[in-house]
Amino acid sequence: MRKLKNNELDRLSVNDFKTAKKTPLIIVLDNIRSLNNIGSVFRTSDAFLVEKIYLCGITATPPHKDIHKTALGSTDTVAWEHVENTIDLVEKLKSENIVVCAIEQAEHATLLNDFKVETNKKYALIFGNEVKGVAQDVVNASDVTIEIPQFGTKHSLNISVSCGVVVWDVFSKLTLTSK
Repeated sequence: MRKLKNNELDRLSVNDFKTAKKTPLIIVLDNIRSLNNIGSVFRTSDAFLVEKIYLCGITATPPHKDIHKTALGSTDTVAWEHVENTIDLVEKLKSENIVVCAIEQAEHATLLNDFKVETNKKYALIFGNEVKGVAQDVVNASDVTIEIPQFGTKHSLNISVSCGVVVWDVFSKLTLTSK
């Protein structure tokens, strides 16, 4: 078995990406501290044709060398916007009939493997601060809270890892199973 070269991967150009049909997914970063985490979320979002990223509160915005280090140019492809207040954004998204999902460990959370998607709906996935998680008022305002099942001794995953796990799961439920 031979590894493929980059020019054999049939990837979209920046212009083709911008005009491509997007996955009905929005990512919301609620007060993320790490610039490397932010860049990694951009890269994951590019990989799965995420529609948009909202950078809320203290979450830094491009251009920044530490975001670029892990984003590898995906800040030029994925649409993004800074919004000061996450709860205001949640209310706006809900008014647009977008299903708002806080990714958090909470009472009565739906386990990711049990989370069902409807292919005719758009979803916003909220990922929280590396220490405090998604703010409680944002969890309260969300339509659903989704928890990633974990079985080891640690009680959390890095936010960029959580984003990769959840985006892949929801992407596959929205696109791969409907074909």
